[in-house]
Amino acid sequence: MTVIARTIPPKLTKVNGFTYTTAIRKLRRLKRRIKCVPGGSSAGKTFGILPILIDKAARTPKLEISVVSESIPHLRRGALKDFIKIMQATGRFIDANWNRTLLKYTFGNGSYIEFFSVENEQNVRGPRRKILYVNEANNISFDTYHQLAIRTSDEIWLDWNPSNEFWAYTELLNDPDADWLTLTYQDNEALPDAIVKELEKGYNRAFKDPELAKRDWEAGIKPDNIKSSYWLNWVKVYLRGELGSLEGVIFSNWEIIDELPAEAKYLGTGLDFGYTNDPTAAPDVYKWNDYRIIDEAVYQTGLMNHQIAEKIKGKGPVYADSAEPKSIDEIALFGIPIFPTVKGKDSINYGIQLMQQQKYLVTRRSVNAIKELRNYCWDTDKTGKSLNKPIDAFNHIIDGLRYHEMMTLSQPEPWDLSDLYAF
Repeated sequence: MTVIARTIPPKLTKVNGFTYTTAIRKLRRLKRRIKCVPGGSSAGKTFGILPILIDKAARTPKLEISVVSESIPHLRRGALKDFIKIMQATGRFIDANWNRTLLKYTFGNGSYIEFFSVENEQNVRGPRRKILYVNEANNISFDTYHQLAIRTSDEIWLDWNPSNEFWAYTELLNDPDADWLTLTYQDNEALPDAIVKELEKGYNRAFKDPELAKRDWEAGIKPDNIKSSYWLNWVKVYLRGELGSLEGVIFSNWEIIDELPAEAKYLGTGLDFGYTNDPTAAPDVYKWNDYRIIDEAVYQTGLMNHQIAEKIKGKGPVYADSAEPKSIDEIALFGIPIFPTVKGKDSINYGIQLMQQQKYLVTRRSVNAIKELRNYCWDTDKTGKSLNKPIDAFNHIIDGLRYHEMMTLSQPEPWDLSDLYAF
């Protein structure tokens, strides 16, 4: 195993209109067949690996490159979206070369970059390639990776957030054919200052003296400086790119389903308001046999109330956060049957208990809902002891779902809410 040490960033440059970050410089130094790239949030992993692959495809005739992740929705919102951004920013994107059906871009020299998911076994055990890039490798199994790897002749790129140990650490950590490179947000000079500021709030949540932890990590993580072991773990994983340990996950009563069954009955929609830093999130909830199905309808920042109304038009009933009465009133003016969620003491834990009693299916396209369910945990004190409250993170879709479930599951009969709003 080769670990690339962190270096002082060189002067930031732009190449063909694209920011040439420290992350890209470090990634280009990796020479071994398998290139393992764990890293924190906004570290520029995908935005660093893709330009390298694009450059290889443009320079080398008939090069076959596959970009793979757990699902097509995950690809569309992640690596595929970033690929098109990079191609357009560098002036390389030619619409006629892009096959939207096959998700395949063919270069003038016969090289191509294709995007596919591991959902289809034929994709995994299909044609061979020269280069493989597995985006968020921790979301696929080792057997799937192995089937892809034995069909790849040249390079394999893997990236992930190191939230907990998985097969890369047991199978590849000591592999002589593997380079390992850890990236952090500090390697990504293209990151807007507002996002940097938001990320670094994690230090304030984790430590009594956050500046000490930034200045001297070993001194900063001593027990007398820790406010929350959860946020300590969060800083390790998402800011420093170090291997963490995910404990106390709240929901285990869910599975992924490929698509919404035709027989599923729509029950309603939950709505959690956001704007600048937090997204507005709205899950649709369905009933199917003994299951309740979660289908992500809205997950977006910067939405005004009239835009929210447009996105949830035709849905209803909608149960929203009662802390936003003005927003609820404004959305109701568009004819949306929207109602404030009735809350009481310990309403968050009460709602969680209701949800834990159900069996959920989550549509594969609901990538943000899946991410939240995987990461929503009980908070802990500085000693790691679990507290009787959840973390205030990974909870936007979950809060919207909780509002819906509190207003439907907690009553023996559907509430008559017609007196709250008249249309």
